[in-house]
Amino acid sequence: MPTMYKLHEKDITSVQSYPRLALTLGDPAGIGPEVILKALTDPEVSKSCEVTVVGSRDLLVEIYTKLKLAENSEPLADLAELSILDVPLDKHIQDKIITGTGNAGSGAASFAYMETAIAQTLAGQFDGIVTGPIAKSAWKAAGYNYPGQTELLAQKSGAKRVGMLFVARSPHTGWILRTLLITTHIPLSQVPKVLTPQLMTEKLDLLVECLEKDFGLERARIAIAGLNPHSGEQGQLGHEEQDWLIPWVEQERKNRPNLQLDGPIPPDTMWVKPGQAWYGSIDSSKTADAYLALYHDQGLIPVKLMAFDRAVNTSIGLPFVRTSPDHGTAFDIAGKGIADATSMKAAIQLAAELVSQRLVSWR
Repeated sequence: MPTMYKLHEKDITSVQSYPRLALTLGDPAGIGPEVILKALTDPEVSKSCEVTVVGSRDLLVEIYTKLKLAENSEPLADLAELSILDVPLDKHIQDKIITGTGNAGSGAASFAYMETAIAQTLAGQFDGIVTGPIAKSAWKAAGYNYPGQTELLAQKSGAKRVGMLFVARSPHTGWILRTLLITTHIPLSQVPKVLTPQLMTEKLDLLVECLEKDFGLERARIAIAGLNPHSGEQGQLGHEEQDWLIPWVEQERKNRPNLQLDGPIPPDTMWVKPGQAWYGSIDSSKTADAYLALYHDQGLIPVKLMAFDRAVNTSIGLPFVRTSPDHGTAFDIAGKGIADATSMKAAIQLAAELVSQRLVSWR
């Protein structure tokens, strides 16, 4: 059974208005534990929320000790000061975990951390979850066949509709980039088959609900990408826009008069204004509040070009807030003390902001 260590003492009124976040270690063979220990040294990260690390205490102590001895060691959070929800592992699992190598042992561990965080959040112990990076291959090696953490979160929470929204705040201007993917982890050849007006409407519903509930944007401007080069060039470079995407946008404009829906915008030019707003060469008022990308790389190439070290993956449609840094396990640098914690810091801070927004709206 998981054991809770060092819960902060607050009166019940304070706890109810103060975001309580579960922070999973992710794959313990990767950089998740390192970026968590680094992120929690920043007082700006923890001042507006209560963070509980969900993972194996013994492993965390072992990783902490190794990182302190690393040549490039940076400040790490004091384990004695952390709130830790301990998830003990069977010895045969723990013995398989090797820093820098994702395998069945590390996959089983990261899956157990996720299950514990979800169960405790659904039970009311936490208001949201910030997840450390996992390796899908390690989950599969451990016998868990989920495309990713989002699908596990949806299944365990009973959510019927979920979406992957990527959020990043520009360090140059403070402008916020929000990008929702219509399709996610599927082969490119399947995208035209999976895309339908029904799926587009479902994802747009999710995005509108999120913008209103989590960001306080009731009259949002949303940019929608085309599928083909030049958005099909009037059928010369693809027929999906003419067949159904343009009629769908026109119908949604009629159905949602309080929104400004732009598109379908040629995919190669849709990201010009966001890039200019990110670096401050145009006024952010010329940009949309959110961007709808029709497939994985169409949305994530520009996000990672602009915000690789600070973008946050947010699962929308769940009954609780969930964020995650937008990077992987980085097994190749695990244990070396050189992992960048910027995205993890951003994920914790965004989760706290979203929970706070919901708490305010519920009052």
